[in-house]
Amino acid sequence: MPEHDRAATPGDGLVARPRQGLTPPPRVRLSVAEYRAELLALVEPDHRSERVALDEAQGRVLAEDVLAATANPAFDNSAMDGYAVRYADVSELPARLQVVGELPAGSSWDPDLGPGECVLIMTAAPLPTRADTVGPLEDTDGGRDWVEVAATPGALGAHVRRSGEDYPAGAVVAVAGTRLAPGSLGAVATAGATAVAARPRPVVAVCATGDELVDDGAELGRGRLHESNSHALAAALRRDGAEVVRGAPLPDDAAALARWLDASAPGADLVLLTGGASVGAHDVVRDLLTARAGGVFRHVMVQPGKPQGWARWAGTPVVALPGNPLSATLCYEVFVRPLLARRLGCPPPASLVAVAASGWSCPPGRAQVVPVVLASAEDGRLLARPAHPRGSASHLASSLASADAIALVGEQVEQVAAGDLLEVQVLA
Repeated sequence: MPEHDRAATPGDGLVARPRQGLTPPPRVRLSVAEYRAELLALVEPDHRSERVALDEAQGRVLAEDVLAATANPAFDNSAMDGYAVRYADVSELPARLQVVGELPAGSSWDPDLGPGECVLIMTAAPLPTRADTVGPLEDTDGGRDWVEVAATPGALGAHVRRSGEDYPAGAVVAVAGTRLAPGSLGAVATAGATAVAARPRPVVAVCATGDELVDDGAELGRGRLHESNSHALAAALRRDGAEVVRGAPLPDDAAALARWLDASAPGADLVLLTGGASVGAHDVVRDLLTARAGGVFRHVMVQPGKPQGWARWAGTPVVALPGNPLSATLCYEVFVRPLLARRLGCPPPASLVAVAASGWSCPPGRAQVVPVVLASAEDGRLLARPAHPRGSASHLASSLASADAIALVGEQVEQVAAGDLLEVQVLA
């Protein structure tokens, strides 16, 4: 917004007076896809890499493929507790074998089994060279010197994990662009890696603007609100692999915002602002970025979140999100989350198909983003119901507390009916 003659202070009886004569230009209207493409053009993939120890690697994006140092399994081993035998000795019953010893997991002993001999073996212990099958413990009398085998193991090689049956040495176990979740991190550790090459975490500076906002711990007065957007966005950014610099809320004051941008933008890969992006008389983000940074502001055909914009400050991309809490968070998921994925060189969030558990109306001519709760139907289908009875009204911050996904409804849809198929994107 234009600079105030003086910023209003709660309770001082003054009214902020915007300067006159600065009418914002008409805004271009863009679809969700068009505006997302516009934002994606602001960033390029970061091709740098850094070595990261496995204990620090959760959530990091691989910059290089991880290759297996050894085959997995590295040696033939037992898939269960039982007796390592020669199949010829147990293919016909009754079978009574002499137990020549015991092989626990981790043992390097390789007993030289002869005809009619076996060894008690534990899960994951190496299979003796002269054994070819494992008989389950529960199919025997459990003897320690002699064992009676009550059932044939089934086939030659039964219950044996063969070396390399998961993958051979040198195999790719995790590809570049993978975000390391617990499962993929475990696979990387199994392959013998102690560190990985990862993309640097993008540094993102976040700040909410608005005279109505109070910082953490401050008392509310009339017309004032607890600032929440920066906390929600910071949490989402960390989830998506960023390092976050969160600023205290700023008043609707162009000079204060410019000082914060001057201090924050040069050290950041991206700046996120919330509030002040609409067409009101006090929308300082719009006016400052337009006047000093070539700001581009759009009417995005989405609900919630119509007024949005972007610019570059000191060369750093700045994305201006709406100020209402639900709008800011949902627009992050739709527009900024793919931006982070592009920077890190990993796939954007995947979409699932769910069935609407109930119906609701949609804004005409605008795509709709609705926080939803997911559940499984008895027939196995994925169900989605709105997290709040009032849908996606921009101020309904409480809906985010229970939502575990967002439903993306196309602009051509005027009414969602129970049973309709929905595109959903999981928030976790």
